[in-house]
Amino acid sequence: MENQTVNNNDEVEIDLGEVFHLLLSKLGVIVLSGIVFCLAAVMGTMLLITPKYESTTKIVVLSKQDSSTLTNQDIQTSTSLTKDYAELIQSRQVVETVIAQLNLDLTYEQFLNKLTVTTQNDTRILSITVKDEDPYMASQIADAIRVAAAGHIQNVMNTEAVNVVDEANIPDEPVSPSIKKNGLIGAVAGAFIAIIVIIVVYLTNDTIQTSEDVERYLGVSTLGIIPIREGQKKNKKKNKNGRGRKK
Repeated sequence: MENQTVNNNDEVEIDLGEVFHLLLSKLGVIVLSGIVFCLAAVMGTMLLITPKYESTTKIVVLSKQDSSTLTNQDIQTSTSLTKDYAELIQSRQVVETVIAQLNLDLTYEQFLNKLTVTTQNDTRILSITVKDEDPYMASQIADAIRVAAAGHIQNVMNTEAVNVVDEANIPDEPVSPSIKKNGLIGAVAGAFIAIIVIIVVYLTNDTIQTSEDVERYLGVSTLGIIPIREGQKKNKKKNKNGRGRKK
């Protein structure tokens, strides 16, 4: 007898066309998975995440109170100092003053997480934004910060005017969480997970299913294919069920 040596190749060849057609055939599963994850993300956002509201007030700090005598040097000085003003607004003195006035149960660090101070380029306008679960409280905190910061800036920087550009608004709709954004992320994640699972199952499935698989994995040619009729499949299932019920 001749000894036949079978060389096992550990490399796995992936037919991209076959994978593409496989994904097309499983398109319903992928879409269903995306819908399920989307609904789960939307429901989780609505039930588990508390909405938050933002209120913004704006101020402008001038080195002269009388605008008729305002010079270019005053404007340049005010513009260059806006970052200093932003730091003063977030200072401990201003924050603790607001906490005491509104009787807030917050620490200095917790309060700063609610507060955002931004400056627009080439302007002297500072925006004070407060985020809170209560829209009315967000508006009250923003106005309180503006008033406390105005006095603190005047004392520290020796300025004569901190003018109000916009008072704090009472927000109508929450800024976070975004139900649409989270739903979209859930849909994409669900579809992606389904695709990964389908591809992994395809790659780990080493069963021989077609004559092409015989030639590909065993290296031999098939002489013929014996089809199984539908009636034979049913009879086999009945025989298996019958043997399973025997004791």
